[in-house]
Amino acid sequence: MKRVFIILMAVISIMTAKAQYRVDRLITAGRSALYYEDYVLSIQYFNLAINSKPYLYEPWYFRGVAKYSLDDYVGAQKDVTEAIRLNPYIESMYDLRAICEIRQNNYRDAIQDYNSAIRISPHNQNFWFNRALCKMQSLDYQGAQLDLDTMITKWKNFANAYSLRAEVYLHQKDTTAAANSLDESLKLDPYDYDAWRTRGLISLGRQQWREADGFIGKAIHLRPKIAENYVNRALARLNCNNLRGAMEDYDNAIVYDPNNFLAHYNRALLRMNLGDDNRAITDFDFIIKMEPKNFIAIYNRAILNDRTGQIRAAIRDYSKVIEQFPNFWTGLAQRARCYRKLGMTAKAELDEFRIFKAQMNKHIGIQPRWSKNKRKEMRKRSEIDLNKYNQIVIADDDTPSEGHEYKSEYRGKVQNRSVEIAFLPMYQMSYLHQVTVGADRAFDKDIEELNRLSKSEKPIYLSCSPSQMTEQQSLSMFNYIDKLSKSISNVKDVDVMSRRLMLRAIAYSALQDFESAISDLTAVIQMNDRNKLAYWQRAVCEEMQFNYNASQGISNQLIAGQTRADFDDAIRLNPNNPYLYYNRGNMHASRKEYSQAIDDYSKAIELDSRMAEAWYNRGIARIKSQNKTQGVSDLSKAGELGLFDAYSIIKRITVK
Repeated sequence: MKRVFIILMAVISIMTAKAQYRVDRLITAGRSALYYEDYVLSIQYFNLAINSKPYLYEPWYFRGVAKYSLDDYVGAQKDVTEAIRLNPYIESMYDLRAICEIRQNNYRDAIQDYNSAIRISPHNQNFWFNRALCKMQSLDYQGAQLDLDTMITKWKNFANAYSLRAEVYLHQKDTTAAANSLDESLKLDPYDYDAWRTRGLISLGRQQWREADGFIGKAIHLRPKIAENYVNRALARLNCNNLRGAMEDYDNAIVYDPNNFLAHYNRALLRMNLGDDNRAITDFDFIIKMEPKNFIAIYNRAILNDRTGQIRAAIRDYSKVIEQFPNFWTGLAQRARCYRKLGMTAKAELDEFRIFKAQMNKHIGIQPRWSKNKRKEMRKRSEIDLNKYNQIVIADDDTPSEGHEYKSEYRGKVQNRSVEIAFLPMYQMSYLHQVTVGADRAFDKDIEELNRLSKSEKPIYLSCSPSQMTEQQSLSMFNYIDKLSKSISNVKDVDVMSRRLMLRAIAYSALQDFESAISDLTAVIQMNDRNKLAYWQRAVCEEMQFNYNASQGISNQLIAGQTRADFDDAIRLNPNNPYLYYNRGNMHASRKEYSQAIDDYSKAIELDSRMAEAWYNRGIARIKSQNKTQGVSDLSKAGELGLFDAYSIIKRITVK
């Protein structure tokens, strides 16, 4: 009995170890999918881990991260709350839950979470900053100031603390203290866009036009594509009598935001003042199409139509205004004058009699040119006063904030990013069809031969950056792996087994389970050490595993060396394959070996001159090697071949 008991305990111990190993593998695969931004797939891995062991906090936490990345803030908050219940000593979980609460405008609960996070990690600068920001948003200005005073004492060189303190001062209507605080911030960080912009808005509010021009100009230099900044700087330039500069700013604002109301409206007024009547009419046409009941714009267009000899159009516009404002005597007088020009004397006399009867002594003025004082007159956009028809329009809300950037590792998400100066990914085998630029699809004869011999229900494609799978596709891939696993266990023929292991490895790759994929590909290579595709796919998986490990702070030079060896072996067996040189170039680029990367990209281009990705990556590598001229030339070629993101990169690096 004692022997039976010992054997039974040993079996239970082995089964427990296997179960634990399986859950660890699920969590690792899920985190890998999370790192490569395949959020749907990562959620499925964490679902499996939670179903197996619901008392582990990690799968709950990481599933919350994935949901947050998909903008599911409610679901993320629930998952992280469960993770905190299971392990209340991890400060990053309080941070994530607070960010989810902030996204739902629940600032008071976010403050409580940051209180908990600060108790665990009192020296975390981001937690203090975010708590102060939440206090400001919940109108606790005194509490926010206390937090910011503490931050400035602890971190004297943290520029954002001074910027946020300036904003709190602005909410308290203390513009002098706000300006001083922003000046301190800009001494520490002269590249802070928000600080320059806010400083410019303070100067605008004080009517310090030249200062405002300079400050907003700095903000525009840092972020040149925000239309609102050009509109604000144009206002400053108008008041400095820089009409040409103001016109350029309105033009730029419309380039970056073609539907910008203020830019179109104020440009129309400026053109009207400068005598460019026809183009002013075009701008007012746009405004009236956007806001058909904007009677001040209609009245301005009526004046312009009158000036340019379009009398019937002028009468139409005057009539619309008079219908809305029957006692608008100036409009009646102008319409009467138009009727007389067309010989419609009876209608003209009717308008003139209405004016005479109601305002016998009213002086009918003629529209003046803009004087220096007239340029300084402004009205709010929502203000309806026909006597202010020729005044520059400003926004109703003059709050100097575009929205706040909370300091958190969870802040950046792929759907919110602009085009980055980064290398395009490697070519790999995939079950997901991807149309590549410059061709219907990438082609390799060895992959086509594998498809022919394996007769798989899922054909293999060659793909650069395969698209993320839907939930249904990933479930189908899990089922496909199960089916392949059963067939592999029953196969006797070595060649058939090798092909099925290859198919399963590609499926594991698609599911971001690189460890399992590498294991299968190693078995394939042991069966046939001349299998070019196995070396190729294993090298890609090893590189993906290496990058993931590096993101977790794990340095594994053994994997790095094996990746190099596998790419070298694949190229030795298939020296005319441009995709292999491209991939090895990516490997060198990720290690900042730009000279070797450029050589490999050049070889890929030599073998296939229409591979846009190789031109693009060689351009990036040359830029990072301080060879901007040749880099821009390569990016231009990539754009010509269909990679249009290249033009965005060119513009960014060539802007003075």
